[in-house]
Amino acid sequence: MPGPQVVAVQGDEALPSKVDVVVIGGGIIGTSTALELAERGVSVALCEKGGIAEEQSSRNWGWVRISQRDPREVPLMAESIRIWRDLDSRVGRDIGYRQCGIVFVSADEAEEASNAQWPEELGRYQLPSRMVGQVEFDSLYPGLRLPVRSALYTAADGRAEPQKAAPAIAEAARDKGAHILTRCAVRGIEKAGGKICGVVTERGSIACSSVVLAGGAWSSLFSRNLGVDLPQLKVMNTVIRTTPVEGGPETTLFSNDFAIRKRQDGGYTIASEGDNVVDIVPDSFRYFAKFLPALKNDWRSLKFRVGNRFLEEAMLPSRWALDRQSPFERCRVLDPVPAPRETDRALSRLKAAYPVFKDAQIAQRWAGLIDVTPDAVPVISPVETVPGFFIATGFSGHGFGIGPGAGRLTADLVTGGTPCVDPTAFRLSRFFDGSTIELLTTL
Repeated sequence: MPGPQVVAVQGDEALPSKVDVVVIGGGIIGTSTALELAERGVSVALCEKGGIAEEQSSRNWGWVRISQRDPREVPLMAESIRIWRDLDSRVGRDIGYRQCGIVFVSADEAEEASNAQWPEELGRYQLPSRMVGQVEFDSLYPGLRLPVRSALYTAADGRAEPQKAAPAIAEAARDKGAHILTRCAVRGIEKAGGKICGVVTERGSIACSSVVLAGGAWSSLFSRNLGVDLPQLKVMNTVIRTTPVEGGPETTLFSNDFAIRKRQDGGYTIASEGDNVVDIVPDSFRYFAKFLPALKNDWRSLKFRVGNRFLEEAMLPSRWALDRQSPFERCRVLDPVPAPRETDRALSRLKAAYPVFKDAQIAQRWAGLIDVTPDAVPVISPVETVPGFFIATGFSGHGFGIGPGAGRLTADLVTGGTPCVDPTAFRLSRFFDGSTIELLTTL
């Protein structure tokens, strides 16, 4: 099943013999980290087993939002919004960013009360957000027949093009001196005296003193070969891209029936919150206890299944020699088969409620695998047991919008600079130091 068409980035032919930092993973997090490091004069090599942004970083909804986030992510997302505003000019390329606003419809009284807290919270960051009623909602979406009790409208939220953003950031990092290596899987890390001294790739070794793992859904497997436990599972979400729609809304919308985001090509990305498929795999049992609170909280929005993925992951080695082919060379790109039921239902409901979409056709459909942590908050953290090793992963479906800020924070940690936000909430050790696994709470 072909994934979305990503702007191609041609990898460097030559492998550097030595750099300061190797970044593993060419998604929005890895490329943003590489750019931040390169701009600070740090020599960096970004290694991607496939192509830049070919997995979840090009398959997400394309939302850049601070509303409706876990409160622990809000300061970092505020930093990201500041970065997004100037990112086009900074990278010298079009990424399709627009501060178009996002509306979340209040489904019931409890959700309305939760939504109503956001304007005051975001006012602390000088970000415009307000509650709107039916009249203003109708002005934002003329012709949409959707009765609402209220909705949260955050004008500071926006959108960008997932198929363009990470490739543009990667090219900008190369402009600043970074080595961009595609189809170059990192098999593992070499250590001397207990510290990192390099990485082994399928094309040879690179000496370095620090490594950033931004491997998305692959991060837990890579860490395991180092003896580092990273609790992480995968959730599959399916997305529709439509043909161009004349007269469609500029403002992104989320409701119980559908989620829509205008694309730069004039079409729309259509998705559904209920379209989250969880394959039962060996890691489901390995991390069951840590994910149990999340399962109890969100089980209604998840669809569990047992299929081929169980056997595929059961056959993956948890340890491998660095002079042999690694799992990352056997599968260059995770390209799961879409599950069309919920997205088809979302599109059908959209057409019934919004006449402007009545002739919209499905131009493409794809699925992606989201890397999820037990509390749905990312890990952006040094690994205490492996000096020089840093992890930036587990963004739980929130990674695209927060990516530029996450790259900045990761670079701060690697270089020992003052962190742009307090990284405590993102530490890896929270899953092992006796801390309570806290799920999304109201503000």
